[in-house]
Amino acid sequence: MHRLFVALRPPPAIRALLASAQGGVPHARWQDDDQLHLTLRYIGEVERPVAEDVALALGQIHAPAPTVALTGVGAFDKQKRVDALWAGVAPHDTLAALHKKIDQALVRIGLEPERRAYLLHITMARLPRSAGTGPAIEQWRARHAALTSDPFTLDALILYESRLGRHGASYDAIARFAL
Repeated sequence: MHRLFVALRPPPAIRALLASAQGGVPHARWQDDDQLHLTLRYIGEVERPVAEDVALALGQIHAPAPTVALTGVGAFDKQKRVDALWAGVAPHDTLAALHKKIDQALVRIGLEPERRAYLLHITMARLPRSAGTGPAIEQWRARHAALTSDPFTLDALILYESRLGRHGASYDAIARFAL
């Protein structure tokens, strides 16, 4: 089985800016440079023939390369505990349209449509269940609330394979498609 997702990769200068905002939250598993990406569509576990169909479908997508900028930080919380810290990205419209094109292409090859709301972000850290919602998280959010960048272009769709390990996930780019 192959655990897949489709993402865009920020350029090195943006990844360095994101890395400079990491730290200060106990027990956070900060994303390393190889893990920083903007997910457009999670696919999940599929057999090899389906993975090959996914790659073919993505290769048929024609869309302009979106130009975006970082816009602050936030946190995802579930059941009153924070499980991820993220950086925001805007504008939303171009990326939402690209997300929709990808979803439609994947539905045409037989995958289920995306049912979750599309929340535009770059995950910066994951937190264990024990982290809760302590003051360090709120302090980190306040300290980096004004995180912004100059506009940058995301010029390729990347099909990633995710492998789960003892220390979190590792991602391998298995196909790249120019926008």
